[in-house]
Amino acid sequence: MYVKVSQYQSKNIIFGSKYDQQEMAFNYQRIIIKIGSNVFTQENGLPNLQRIEHLVEQIAAIKKQGKEVILVSSGAVASGRSLITISEKYDAIAARQLLASIGQVKLINTYSSLFERFDILCSQVLVTKEDFRDRMHYLNMKNCLELLLQHQVIPVVNENDVVSVTELMFTDNDELAGLIASMLNAEALIVLTNVDGIYNGNPNSPGSAVIEQVNGAVVDFSEFVSSGRSQFGRGGMITKSTMSQKTAQLGIAVHIANGSRDNVLTDVLENKVIHTRFIPTKKASGKKKWIAHSEKSATGVVQVNDGAKVALTSSKATSLLPVGITNVLTDFKKGDIIKLVDEKNKQLGLGIAEYGADKARERVGLKNQKPLVHYDYLYLQS
Repeated sequence: MYVKVSQYQSKNIIFGSKYDQQEMAFNYQRIIIKIGSNVFTQENGLPNLQRIEHLVEQIAAIKKQGKEVILVSSGAVASGRSLITISEKYDAIAARQLLASIGQVKLINTYSSLFERFDILCSQVLVTKEDFRDRMHYLNMKNCLELLLQHQVIPVVNENDVVSVTELMFTDNDELAGLIASMLNAEALIVLTNVDGIYNGNPNSPGSAVIEQVNGAVVDFSEFVSSGRSQFGRGGMITKSTMSQKTAQLGIAVHIANGSRDNVLTDVLENKVIHTRFIPTKKASGKKKWIAHSEKSATGVVQVNDGAKVALTSSKATSLLPVGITNVLTDFKKGDIIKLVDEKNKQLGLGIAEYGADKARERVGLKNQKPLVHYDYLYLQS
């Protein structure tokens, strides 16, 4: 996957490795590591056990340094494929459910036996998109993961493909990894894929180079990244770049690197390997991190005028007041996630509604009213 970079965007992007020679290793204490399908799987669709062993060895070395590691790993379907052959009469969803149900046992047993060699315990955490939409489920999951880390256990997180089908599915495990990184206030997310990072051209072309650093939040990769998906995974570099920018905006560094390279994890942390790094731009509260990743859970849409848009996007902390609202486009209840759009229907951000759509409509354009969205529960896109 690759991007073509415009002149306007180039000031936020660094090519070459000059900066690598000047910077120190990354001293992260809490790290999310995501292993993609094309890293986990061989060309024949079966698990690449030799590569997984090497990655576990690196994770163990990182863990022995006193760092906290959470592993988000694909591989349930590939693991199931190694155990059973399915008749072609079953549709893709049924086949995926069957392979995932059988393969998830194989997957976690593989990780368990490999980590045991280093006297490290791992656990299985299966999640669905619904777990992130409900605040109570979200906090319960966060508390469980924190407890595992406190007891020196490595959580192995994966989507529950047995029950997650169609609209209930994450885009891919990149989206899940970004959610976990935000939930646990991680300092870094390392995404392992089958290329060295995001390229400025076709990776197979002689003149192409890896974009080694993305600094800032103005690069719209959706205009430039090829839309193809990986061979075994559901997502591609578009979802990786979109997730990476959003995660970096929340104060978490994101590294996209080639999981097939020897010692890639330790080399990324020591800043010794060419890859793409998204530099974190700011910190956000735990509540705002949850809101930032809740776009697909939003029920209502509220349109604001240009004055409110300027106020909301300024550096000053500002709540959304009814005086700045021009229209309530869709219904919502108190406590729902709602989208905020400008007069051209361009999305500005997300927030938690302090009251329902009916009251909001009654107060449209009025001064001296209670905020519809308080600043503490407002996430604005950069």
